[in-house]
Amino acid sequence: MPTSIKFGTDGWRAIIAEDYTFENVRYCAQAVADYLHSTGQAPNGLVVGYDTRFGSDRFAAAVAEVVAANGIHVYLCNRPEPTPAVSYSVLDRRAGGGVVITSSHNPAAYNGFKYKPEYAGSASPEVVAELEKRIVVHQQAGRVERLPLAEAERQGRVERIDARAPYFAQLGRLVDLERLRASRLRVVHDALYGAGMGCFAELLGDGVRTLRGEVNPAFPGIHAPEPIPPNIDALLAAVPREGADVGLATDGDADRIGLVDERGTYVNQLQVYALLFYYLLEMRGFRGPAVRALTSTSMADRLGQRYGVPVYETPVGFKYVGPKMLETDAILGGEESGGYGFRGHIPERDAILAGLYLLDLRVQMNRPLSEIVRHLHEIAGESYYDRDDVHFPADQRTAIIERVMSAAPREIAGLAVVRTDDLDGRKFYLEDGSWLLIRFSGTEPLLRIYTETTRPERVRQILDYGHRLAGV
Repeated sequence: MPTSIKFGTDGWRAIIAEDYTFENVRYCAQAVADYLHSTGQAPNGLVVGYDTRFGSDRFAAAVAEVVAANGIHVYLCNRPEPTPAVSYSVLDRRAGGGVVITSSHNPAAYNGFKYKPEYAGSASPEVVAELEKRIVVHQQAGRVERLPLAEAERQGRVERIDARAPYFAQLGRLVDLERLRASRLRVVHDALYGAGMGCFAELLGDGVRTLRGEVNPAFPGIHAPEPIPPNIDALLAAVPREGADVGLATDGDADRIGLVDERGTYVNQLQVYALLFYYLLEMRGFRGPAVRALTSTSMADRLGQRYGVPVYETPVGFKYVGPKMLETDAILGGEESGGYGFRGHIPERDAILAGLYLLDLRVQMNRPLSEIVRHLHEIAGESYYDRDDVHFPADQRTAIIERVMSAAPREIAGLAVVRTDDLDGRKFYLEDGSWLLIRFSGTEPLLRIYTETTRPERVRQILDYGHRLAGV
């Protein structure tokens, strides 16, 4: 029976050699080639990039062979690259789209297939539906077009490219790299063995020390290359030990950022979203909407009110956030996972640019990062956040959904429930701006329970209530 290939919040991900096989990757590539022909984008070519995971370069070569055999010029990256660098190459080369072989923050056993349309962001639900439909057709036929890579290169159908140089040039247009270099900030970058390795050191010079900056697809010592504790415990220890000003972590394909202050304290993803919004509004003087997934922070809403700009909420995933950014000309888009996108760049998460903006915020305010976070809370309100990831028996999924969707509590942790929302999972909004959200992950077999609240002692109370409500 053919593998059921379904794209989640950003692409298709599966376990290598189980469902993630060369055969299935080629079916995906054939679907992309068909889609490009159907939209008239085929003459513009396709960018193909890959990360540092096991076999990623060979899976990328398989994509190139299929797409080239379909008469589409392929721009194949000559080294592992951050997903945002590949996405920017779509714009830089005016290509019809891009494919990135990566499963981002998933554990080492996984790999994935991300598709970026001509606007260089995550594929919209409409595009995903087209690709999934075409994949099924080719699986049923059991056949794809292929041209051996060496022959495709000989014929000029596949062209090796350096995606990093034009991407770095773009970053230099968006942030003052000379100011950052001159500041002599001491930065520790934890690359988590991923495609972001070397980026901050190349951009900023000697002030950057890199942890786990070599290729090791086993990701030793960490559960997965997701830039959150405990995966970045080595970074939390290194920052104060090295006397550094800031710690930055990037995930497997460098589209998610993690932030650590000078004391070795993790600055959570919701705080980072609010810091970036504040930076763009206050330091850069930008005006325009912000877009946030419903898992992100209500601090953004309060900052929007303070500066007179709207904030829009979407379901989880940049396939929703990115299109809303384009529709509203938003200055910032982001989600709880640590992914943030910016106006004037690509409607896509970019950990490298987010990291540079955070460093520029630190330089311009000329205060320790811990004090900057304290200042944020003074102007945007207190925020305490956490998330529980829960494994569950597959046969319990329907029962969990029924329990969650039928729940109608009047109060949670002593706070009145003022409204509920079923936009993506079930979200309970509480009277003081706190919230509880229960939803299934779009990339892993997990139930996720989230909260943001205004008092630290309430975090565990609200999460525990979510466990009881879901029955897990």
